[in-house]
Amino acid sequence: MEFILWLFDAQLRIGDQAILWREVLGNVFGLLSALGGMRRKVWAWPIGIVGNLLLLTVFLGAVFNTPNPVNLLGQAGRQIMFIAVSIYGWYRWRTASRNGGTAVEPHWAGWRNRVFLVVALVGGTALLTPLFRALGSYEPVWADAWIFVGSLLATYGMAKGWVEFWLIWVAVDLVGVPLLFSAGYYASGFMYVFYGAFTLFGFVVWARSRRRKPSVETLFPDPTLQS
Repeated sequence: MEFILWLFDAQLRIGDQAILWREVLGNVFGLLSALGGMRRKVWAWPIGIVGNLLLLTVFLGAVFNTPNPVNLLGQAGRQIMFIAVSIYGWYRWRTASRNGGTAVEPHWAGWRNRVFLVVALVGGTALLTPLFRALGSYEPVWADAWIFVGSLLATYGMAKGWVEFWLIWVAVDLVGVPLLFSAGYYASGFMYVFYGAFTLFGFVVWARSRRRKPSVETLFPDPTLQS
């Protein structure tokens, strides 16, 4: 209990800026989860959940009386969403590994799912922006909504094994970095910069993994074509 109380109040001072250690540790757990996801390890999901719980308390600054009294409702709400979707992904990957296969087999989403992802990202942002604004989220509210919807779609895509989910994270980072810096969440902002490069690397790793897999025709050649 004493450790939890210490962790809740501990701060890192950089000049006149105070950064919560909860924010730093939450992002470190998120990075470890992304690394585990790139390597298709089941432990990526529970590690990510720990980070989500820490960051949930950070982004509700006004609620938890933190040094930065700014509420980013999209950022806070996505932590709850992360936990829910991560439970689904954890179950899906664990079930696959228990059945003798790998946790997930990377594969392309296909054009139908790609269209769905783009429409869902843009449409979801448009629908949630007025709601987040009415609840008092930090401006520009559309950016907060974009991050929330993009994070939901990326996490779902990771659970499904879609290679394209890494590119959704890139779209989230492009909007998230300037928003977090403007709101004073510097640790998360710098971590998002690193995430951007990492997600591009993860996309390449999963895409190459997909290309290395032999096709069905190679594994089972058509006997009618044999001489």
